Amino acid sequence: MAAAGSDAKVEADELPDFDEATDDKGAREDGKDGGGHGTGAITASGFRDFLLRPELMKALVACGFEHPSEVQHACIPQAMLGTDILCQAKSGMGKTHMPEDLDASTQETVSVLVLCHTRELAYQIQHEFKRLGQFVKKIKISAVFGGHPIDKDKEMLKNGCHVLVGTPGRVLQLVREEALKLDNLKRFILDECDRCIDELGLRRDVQQIFIKTPRKKQVMMFTATLTPETASICKKFMTEPHEITVESQSKLTLHGLLQYYVQLEEKQKNKKLIDMLDNLEFNQVVIFVKSVKRALALDGLLNECNFPSMTLHPESDRLSSDPPRSKRGKGNGKRGKGNGEVAVDVRLDKLQAFKDFKKRILVSTDLFGRGMDVERVNIVINYDMPETSDAYLHRVGRAGRFGTKGLAVTFSSTQEDTKVLKSVQERFEVSIPEMPDKVDTTSYLNA
Repeated sequence: MAAAGSDAKVEADELPDFDEATDDKGAREDGKDGGGHGTGAITASGFRDFLLRPELMKALVACGFEHPSEVQHACIPQAMLGTDILCQAKSGMGKTHMPEDLDASTQETVSVLVLCHTRELAYQIQHEFKRLGQFVKKIKISAVFGGHPIDKDKEMLKNGCHVLVGTPGRVLQLVREEALKLDNLKRFILDECDRCIDELGLRRDVQQIFIKTPRKKQVMMFTATLTPETASICKKFMTEPHEITVESQSKLTLHGLLQYYVQLEEKQKNKKLIDMLDNLEFNQVVIFVKSVKRALALDGLLNECNFPSMTLHPESDRLSSDPPRSKRGKGNGKRGKGNGEVAVDVRLDKLQAFKDFKKRILVSTDLFGRGMDVERVNIVINYDMPETSDAYLHRVGRAGRFGTKGLAVTFSSTQEDTKVLKSVQERFEVSIPEMPDKVDTTSYLNA
């Protein structure tokens, strides 16, 4: 993250400034931003207290949501007021926001644009928005991302779309080819904003899309991990944003999540993993590895050992959401029905199969590490140590979501692994002990 932060400084001046006259008016003299920090100022016992529209309340009830999380307490009222929002909150707390006042009756142009860094996350957000908008008449919610025929995306846009979710590369391509008009956009939303800003290729795409939007609009950005450098760049897209941040890094950890590590040699990992899957009680488990090759090998081993697992990973080790930029120009962008297109369909089918509980064990790269929400996952195993403390936080956040219990176990086999584990404990002020021989089932399994 440090390297990304330094790169972020280099290109900060390249960002379009939509309100030069205001400069830094978003910061008060006391150093606090205009909207204030924290989440303690607003209290509500339920979603009804927010006076949401009846269609949205009906959807919340249908989806089983009863009480807002802390971050929802802070975000929803500000979002309803049209305030720009920069939100940092722990994983699994429901940061993704469905616009409350969306009107599908007047026009069929895109009024809400949501950008995120992977196809899988775009697919998931679209699904959640459809659930929340199921009782809004005539609402059209779609997703676009690389690997699918762009002609189908163009046809969809011709038929009308109110909420569009997409990866920056595909959205920019549609804008350049004038298939996507953003003249009537009211809300610009960036999910996992640190990833989209810190990765320079993604940031360039986001910037180019942003300058095609109207000057007057609401901008909202969300993530669990946010450095001061990245936050500073995010605020250049905004006007006097309301900031919702954690007071200390320790508050990013999930309170219901039990965390352990296992010290072992590389050659001992397979046996230890099999023993754990035999002895632990789980609904669904996600096992993270560092490469596609290792994901395929481990998935094969588990199936040989009668653990019916599945694997989810990008076509290559690169975790971007679209074709390599060197192969993507300003042309017509047409692609035949080749292997890439089939691979995307397979990835989304696999993701949905896991969400539908058709498989209980998922072996994945960091592709699944950010934003992905599968309700029944209660165990995460870091078969390979993540490279950074940020990656660790996002990975283990797949379990213990929305205040539920969960278990995270990390294998440590090298000195570098030990350093990463130490940095995790120091940064998030959490003690991660060595895993005992027996773990009480009630400590990580919800009743």
